[in-house]
Amino acid sequence: MPPPDIVLLDLLLRDGSTPTDNIRRLRSAGCRVLVISTVPDRTRIIESLRAGADGYLTKDNDLPTLVAAIQDIVAGRGAHSPELAFACAYDSSPARPRLSPREREILLDYASGMTLKSAARRAGITVYTAKDYLDRVKAKYQQAGRPAYTKIDLARRVSEDGLDSG
Repeated sequence: MPPPDIVLLDLLLRDGSTPTDNIRRLRSAGCRVLVISTVPDRTRIIESLRAGADGYLTKDNDLPTLVAAIQDIVAGRGAHSPELAFACAYDSSPARPRLSPREREILLDYASGMTLKSAARRAGITVYTAKDYLDRVKAKYQQAGRPAYTKIDLARRVSEDGLDSG
């Protein structure tokens, strides 16, 4: 039997397993994971994202919100919620580098598929300045122990850190 495409996973299971181990096992089996919990625990939310979860919702969301989250994951986007955005905004772990607003802007545009030239134009700066910002972003991720050498690596960091959620 093939694994399911998406698994809805609670953070607290009776078997005593750890959420991060569960997420890693599911991801290695080829499943996408949407974490659903009753408690918006910032630390657990961040740990879930780092383990590979595609999104996080609290159980008090309505059915249309849950359906939209699943559709976003099926479409290859993460499922974002206010709780996830809050957790990411206040994540102070050393693995999440602090980016300046301009570094973040260039990173988001570039990682979303724009060329560096287009990202620079959109920001109203030269391509050389945009490259400098992008080089700083890469250096910060390198220092945090999460190197990002390619555009795909950078897109993963954007998703892992919830930077694309607002």
